[in-house]
Amino acid sequence: MQELLAVIAKGLVDNPDSVNVEADAPTEDGTIVYHIHVAESDMGRVIGKQGRIAKAIRTIARSAAIRSEEKIMVEID
Repeated sequence: MQELLAVIAKGLVDNPDSVNVEADAPTEDGTIVYHIHVAESDMGRVIGKQGRIAKAIRTIARSAAIRSEEKIMVEID
């Protein structure tokens, strides 16, 4: 899942070397929180107008998580 999020984020930004994806330990309900870190100048590219790109990233990640029977959340930092 981390690789998928990293590939998506690197395709969107101008500085792909600054993209970092981290995963927290699962919470008590089994949800894993993934944090996407990008450069400050690329933040707008990852979020998109009215959050549309961020919403699309979360939708793709949830779809992939369903296939592997995981519960996830994606945060963009």
